[in-house]
Amino acid sequence: MVQSASKLNREEIVDRLTSLVGAGAVVTDEQQLREASVDRFKKYQAVHGIYDAPPPAAIVNATSVDDVSKVLAFADENRINIVARTGRTGTEGGLETAVTDTIVLDGSGLDEIIKIDEENMQVTAGCGVQLQVLEDTLRAKGYTTGHSPQSKPLAQMGGLVSTRSIGQFSTLYGAIEDMVVGLEAVFPDGTVSRIKNVPRRATGPDIRHIVIGNEGALCYITEVTVKIFKYQPENNEFHGFLVDDMGTGTAIIREVVVGGFKPSVVRVYSPEDAGQHFSHFSKGKCVVVFVAEGPKGIVRATSEEIERVAGRHAHEKVDPKLIEAWFDNLNWGPDKIEGEKEVMRAKAELGYTTEVSCDWSKVTELYGAVMNRIRTEYPHADDLTLLGAHSSHSYQTGTNLYFVYDYKIDCEPEEEIHKYHVPLNAIIVEEALRVGGSMVHHHGVGKYRTAWTKQEHGSAYHMLAKLKEAFDPNGIMNKGTIFPLDA
Repeated sequence: MVQSASKLNREEIVDRLTSLVGAGAVVTDEQQLREASVDRFKKYQAVHGIYDAPPPAAIVNATSVDDVSKVLAFADENRINIVARTGRTGTEGGLETAVTDTIVLDGSGLDEIIKIDEENMQVTAGCGVQLQVLEDTLRAKGYTTGHSPQSKPLAQMGGLVSTRSIGQFSTLYGAIEDMVVGLEAVFPDGTVSRIKNVPRRATGPDIRHIVIGNEGALCYITEVTVKIFKYQPENNEFHGFLVDDMGTGTAIIREVVVGGFKPSVVRVYSPEDAGQHFSHFSKGKCVVVFVAEGPKGIVRATSEEIERVAGRHAHEKVDPKLIEAWFDNLNWGPDKIEGEKEVMRAKAELGYTTEVSCDWSKVTELYGAVMNRIRTEYPHADDLTLLGAHSSHSYQTGTNLYFVYDYKIDCEPEEEIHKYHVPLNAIIVEEALRVGGSMVHHHGVGKYRTAWTKQEHGSAYHMLAKLKEAFDPNGIMNKGTIFPLDA
């Protein structure tokens, strides 16, 4: 816990906020404040009513850019920590209130789809627009953002951009940073900055990337414009294969991707991870999954290449209808989250993930090293009910590994995070950095990977630190996220 640097006490902060934005926008209910002190990194403690982070002084529900500007300027002047949030689907502690008397600034009320520009193939939306709502609106007109993370039913646009989110169709459409055309953000002193929407420009560094992925540690995203694409699901073709090992699966997906083909979905699952998704047909083997989408001719050519490449490796073909049915039920909505809570309460069982990335040449080494270290070095390996991984986002130069670990909890709820999740996460991060990969592929650094931020960036950390110094000189923006507390 970090003590607030502000000279104002909690009551004074609430009074000043009320005068700025009105009493109806300021939440001080104790239970809501407790729930606002954590995100899904501490989901097991939260389901048992345990909140060990300091509760915020207040939640402010902003409904305009002016609200955001006024609250940030007030906080900056008075050295009050700000945690920016929208859809509340964060998983890495980025929404945790590490500082006493924090203001949680919620932008869910900025929920207008401002403009669908069909001629220029882009859509502009407030930070509080739910991705599912945006997608449903676009698909009714024959378009899609191409962005489909598992959190789509709940996630909102501001949070997706601020964490450098990625979706299940990334190999075709790209990640969120590839989709953003322009945006609006508010900086700690209240300055509103708009980056205009243009197809490309060569006018110095790409300043969009000061904002994209900043996790609320530099500024507050209030509006985004993203590309849209034609939506043609009638052309989709699904492919699945069983192979003997991760090396073979990785070789298949690599050959397809580096050959210049862009299936929307490119995945390979380890036997353990495949067992939880495809138990009715995986047979203890690795499962390789592709989805080809887009114009019919491109889909057909992509499918032919997938079949050709798979044919060069020993495999067993899976009925495409099984892959399609699985994919239709992959996303996490309120029902699945409630179901997970019931399992946590009734059975003391839990699952987490850690996603990293590396070059193609290091995939099998990284996978093997993590699996071996956890099985042989982790002292509570006997409590694990699942340990596996999958690759789900691939590039010309490499891919990601999404490690999954489920465990039966044999301790008090307040001890769970440090007995299981934290050390398992650390092993995966350490091995990714050891092979020259990245410690985070898409969930954001949050507050639980900041210990490795300097190692991640090496000599380039100087540039990151200078951004913090320039844009948040008083250190009010989401203290402890991305930047180590001792930085």
